[in-house]
Amino acid sequence: MNMNDAAKRCGFIAVLGQPNAGKSTLVNAFVGSKVSIVSPKVQTTRRRILGLTIHEQTQLIFVDTPGIFTPKRSLEKSMVKTALEARQGADKVLLIVDARQKSFEASFAVLKQLGEHQSIVLVLNKIDLIDRQRLLAIIQKFQAFPQISDTFMISALTGEGVSDLLQWLAVRMPQSPWLYPEDQMTDLPLRLWAAEITREQLVLQLEHELPYETYVETETWENFENGSVKIQQAVVVARLAQKGIILGRQGQRIKAISQRARIEMEKHLGHPVHLFLFVKVTDDWMDKPHLLREAGILDS
Repeated sequence: MNMNDAAKRCGFIAVLGQPNAGKSTLVNAFVGSKVSIVSPKVQTTRRRILGLTIHEQTQLIFVDTPGIFTPKRSLEKSMVKTALEARQGADKVLLIVDARQKSFEASFAVLKQLGEHQSIVLVLNKIDLIDRQRLLAIIQKFQAFPQISDTFMISALTGEGVSDLLQWLAVRMPQSPWLYPEDQMTDLPLRLWAAEITREQLVLQLEHELPYETYVETETWENFENGSVKIQQAVVVARLAQKGIILGRQGQRIKAISQRARIEMEKHLGHPVHLFLFVKVTDDWMDKPHLLREAGILDS
């Protein structure tokens, strides 16, 4: 696009909410590609991830965050800290709420935690699954919080209402040169992105069997002249007993995980991927800050 910087807009939008509210699905919908992994399992997003998109003359930088909940371990505390810090310096803050919930007390608690001086855009998600009358009743409940400036009703999964929200945000970003190249979709380095794609498959295929103390580390990345790439990754677990869960009978489970992750990587990278996975045991890594930094969860 040839336009001078005076016509451009650019801004940060923090995307907050409880675990599994649909934050990552919404960010992926805004970007039009997978920059953040999605699963039915709560607390899938562990780090702050930027999703980048351009709407007309505006570059929007969406900050996808871990869900806000009551943390207990070092990993969980760092996740919640990351989520709450994302609002600092943001031009808009979105609170994503799963409209299907029977009780909204946890969302009310998040609003109280954010404070009365933080202007919030309420985004009721998954509206395709409930009737309009109930939606109006939910909105009335949230009107008790003066920090809510605007309300949108969307379905991140079907796309209903997403383009309207994107347009609304775009015209409200400050005038500024774009901060990232036009074709960039995330700030996540490829090694971390590939590790997240594999972790997504672990979550999807193992579901409740997946040990919470699991992360994926991309150990080597080798590009070849024909455009293909060779990736070696370690699936890190906290205890030896968890290794067999990942491997499966005669290694069939990790083979299936590798195959699906490879297909997903090839789809987004646009060239062949040779993916090799192995399992590594690192005792109690979730409580060790230096290992959290290695996993990309804590800032260096």
